[in-house]
Formats: sequence, structure tokens, C-alpha cells
Amino acid sequence: MKKQVQTLLAASISLSFAPIVLAETPVTMYDFKEATSAYEDAYIDAQFNMRGGNQDQTSYDGYLNLDYEQVFDSPDRTTKVDFVGTGSRVRGPNTGDESVSNYQALAALTNDMYFQPNSSGSFWYGKGEVGAQKGMVDPFSKLTVGFGYGRVVNATPMAKSIRLVEALQERGILGSMDKDTYIAVADVISREEEYISRYGLDDYLEYWIQDIDAILGNVGARGAIRSYDVLENERISTRKYGWLVRAGVGAVISNYDGSDSKPVLEVGGEYHLPINNLLQFSDEAIFTAILDDNDNGYVFNNDMSLTYELSDNIDWENGWLLTHAEYDQSNDITTNTVASTFRYYISNSLSLSLTGLLEDTEDNIDNNGNDDIDRALLFGLTFRLK
Repeated sequence: MKKQVQTLLAASISLSFAPIVLAETPVTMYDFKEATSAYEDAYIDAQFNMRGGNQDQTSYDGYLNLDYEQVFDSPDRTTKVDFVGTGSRVRGPNTGDESVSNYQALAALTNDMYFQPNSSGSFWYGKGEVGAQKGMVDPFSKLTVGFGYGRVVNATPMAKSIRLVEALQERGILGSMDKDTYIAVADVISREEEYISRYGLDDYLEYWIQDIDAILGNVGARGAIRSYDVLENERISTRKYGWLVRAGVGAVISNYDGSDSKPVLEVGGEYHLPINNLLQFSDEAIFTAILDDNDNGYVFNNDMSLTYELSDNIDWENGWLLTHAEYDQSNDITTNTVASTFRYYISNSLSLSLTGLLEDTEDNIDNNGNDDIDRALLFGLTFRLK
């Protein structure tokens, strides 16, 4: 089973590299060095699948996902807020199969404080997490403090700068641009929140785009309109580069099963690589060990993704999520989930998706409904809140 999952992952990655055409620009994501930037992503994603005929009753799978991330970078710190919530409702094809619903949610706040500002070196960090899930006795809560090394840079402003210049060049409004111009445009784009604060949400766009177009030269009314269209109406996926590792200690203050506080050891890392201006690879892993006299255990999560920008409004997203848990008084559980999604952006805030998904769970328990690989083809609708 695991071999089939790994084979599909390898095929998805190899196919993703096949259509690569390097963007003919004098810059890459690595040319964006600005230490102060901010971004915010917030999505509601709904997927539904219904089957009928040749079965006892109509069956369906419905999923609702909420995903929120806000990151603020400054020379001396990086603050990250995460929230992931999922809900599902499923009914099987056999007579008597009832609808089964489930939900879970986890929020985290992480603050990395660098000992030397503007560096990619050592830092100390603090993290707080809270969670909820169906059937819990108590909500989950955890606090962690520790040290780390490295830095991840948000290069999305450079991706937007490249997209904007290309859009104006395609219409003959701009000629060739040098590297410094791309970087200067990306710098203004990265300060969108500053413009909102200074001019207000209703008026900032005219000043923001005016300053961007002033760097590019006299682009005229056509250029201003096209700049607005690219920055406001086209979706550009988040781009990052760099790596970091961290290790810390803390405590699970409350847990879903109602158990008492337990000390934890946490080790994690992340790596982000813009393979070129259209292709982004990311991998984030975290190992959490729970130290308990009666039931020691650990959980390992690894989330790998590869996103290719097929066109201005189509992305191909490939992901592999590995979760492995071991506890002294229960069976080991390993889950592999591989998904490949074609996402079509109708606008900056609305997209349609088609996802092929394989999920394999190994829990050393026979005939409990998850012995085979689960397969699903899901049609989705995603609304971007931020």
C-alpha cells in the first residue's frame, strides 16, 4: 500500500517538472532581501462528491476546510499565526449506513526573536497552541519555548513584481527592466499594510499603485488599470525561500482525553525552495514527544508540497502529508495522504478545484474499515477571505 502511495507521489513530482518553462526575467525570488514584510492568507474550501446507482443508497463525501495564516517579518522577529479547521460529513453506499460527521481545529501563535537583527542566525522562540475536536473531554492546549537557527523569507512581493512587469510588457506598455527596478517594485508591494495604515482601506490603492507605476516610468492610464488588475484581481500563490530548525520544551496543559498536564519535547524544521519563478517546493516537519511515566509517545508530521503556476489563473498543487504516532499503550499509526489538485482562479477571491486523493492508514488492526487505500476524486470551491 505504501509503495503505491510513494509511486503516485513520484509520478506527480516528475510530471510537475515536465512542463517547466523558465521565466525570462533578470531576477529570481532570492533577489528579494527585504527583512520587513507581511502577508495574510485566509481560505474557506468546500469539496463534495456524490455517488448513486448500482448501490443500496446514494453515498456522499463532503468536506469543509478553513485555513488561515498571517506572518509578519521584521529585522529582529518573525510572528506567525496559524489556524486550520476541518469538518466532514460522510455516508456510505450500503443500506443502514448513516451519515457520520467529524470536525477538528488547531490554532497556533509562534514568535521567533533573533539575537542579531537582519540575520538568518540563531533565535529563541515561544509558541502557544489550542485545539478542539469532536468527542473531546477537554480542549487541547500547549506552550513551548526553545531555540532555533535559520530564517524563511516571504518572497511573494517579488513574485507579484515579476507578474506585474510581464503583464505590462505583454501589452507593449513596458520594455525590458533591470534587476533594481524589479526589486524596487517588490519593496513597495511588500509595504501594502503600511499604505493601508497611512491612507485607509478605501483610498490606499490609488497611492500604492501610483508609487509602483512611478518606479516603472510613465505607464499611463492603461498601465495603471493593468497594474490594478494584476495586484487586486489575479491570485499569486505565496512564495518563500530559506530554511530553519528549532527545538524546545514545554507542556501539554490540557488534552482531548482529559488527562493531566504532561511535559513535551519538540523538534521541527522547514525548508522552502523556489525552483524557478513558477515552481515552489516546501516541506515542514515537526516531531513532538510526550513524556509520561505511564504512556510515553511521540507524533511526527511531515507536510510536503509542490506548486506549479501553469498560467496566470491556473495552479497545479501536489501534496504529501505523512503522520506517524507511537504510544506505549496503543498501536502505532501511520497515515499517508497524497493529493494532486488543479486549481482555476475565477478571481482573486474565488477558485474552482479538482482533486485526486489517495489515503493509506496502517494501524496494525485488521478488518476495521481502513485496510485498503482510500481513493477520492473531489470537486471543490474555495473562497479567499484575505
